Amino acid sequence: MELNPIFQQLFEPALLQEMQQFGEWHAFAEGDLIMDYGKYIRSMPLIVKGTIKVMRKDETGKEILLYYLSAAESCSMAYTCCLEAKKSEVKAIAEDAVEIIGLPQVKLNDWICQYPSWKNYIFRSFNERFLELLQAVETIAFQRLDERLWMYLLEKKRISGSPLLHVSHAQIADELASSRVVISRLLKALENQGKLLLYRNEIRLMKGFD
Repeated sequence: MELNPIFQQLFEPALLQEMQQFGEWHAFAEGDLIMDYGKYIRSMPLIVKGTIKVMRKDETGKEILLYYLSAAESCSMAYTCCLEAKKSEVKAIAEDAVEIIGLPQVKLNDWICQYPSWKNYIFRSFNERFLELLQAVETIAFQRLDERLWMYLLEKKRISGSPLLHVSHAQIADELASSRVVISRLLKALENQGKLLLYRNEIRLMKGFD
């Protein structure tokens, strides 16, 4: 496997060479579990291709979507757990065909001191994930569920690059911490407004409503 060309814009050639030398390559199909709750993280996953979704569950076991990660991005929580040998508090699932390179724990701190681009990347990643978490909290606290649902669908469209979304009502309900019945009712209302068309396990977003 080869690193995505976008990495050449982010990191020094010497760092890219070390990533290729010491990293472990992994491929996942859509729906595969990449990282799970309570599991130790032995290497930091850096996404080479595809998109993953990161979930968190509460004390009752109900899950909610935190954010998506795409090519050249990584989970800051995974970085922290890897360095501190802690168990994961999130779950990561492949949204489509995903390729990642697992960067070894022993190299992460060395690279911070050795490569300015790596230090900048880590700090920037923490900042981006923090802002996404704030947005998730604000969305849950202040937005109505129908607004959250519409923003969720637009984000799905953005990361997939297609207005046709392969997702079930039950999956949406799980990721928005709601019920299938409520989500189905809200989707039907959006369909009546002309914003989308509903099919079996598929939703097509209509033009002009972005």
